[in-house]
Amino acid sequence: MTMDATLSSHLQELRRGTVVVASLTVLRQPGYGYSLLETLSAAGFEVEANTLYPLLRRLESQGLLTSEWNTDEARPRKFYRTTEQGDAITAALRDEWVRLDKAIGDLDTPAGTDSGSDL
Repeated sequence: MTMDATLSSHLQELRRGTVVVASLTVLRQPGYGYSLLETLSAAGFEVEANTLYPLLRRLESQGLLTSEWNTDEARPRKFYRTTEQGDAITAALRDEWVRLDKAIGDLDTPAGTDSGSDL
């Protein structure tokens, strides 16, 4: 496997989990699929519709999202929003994200050194 292919594979793995956290974060406010795609894209999360919509269905089946159809406009749209359980999972995932980010940052500091020293 080439280096580019290896990197691409690892980046895809990394992004898969981040899209879940990002989607749950955004959907604390009601939104529909296409607007979520645009919001994620604007924030730097490149995800395709054929990846996002199955993810939304899976999160809904897990009880993390709820959905309802808005038929007030000419084109009906399915709006999603996190449930109470989805909000709790989102908070836990974001806390874990912060913990992991700190842990990875700590790996950059050589053992036995104090990164906060005034030397």
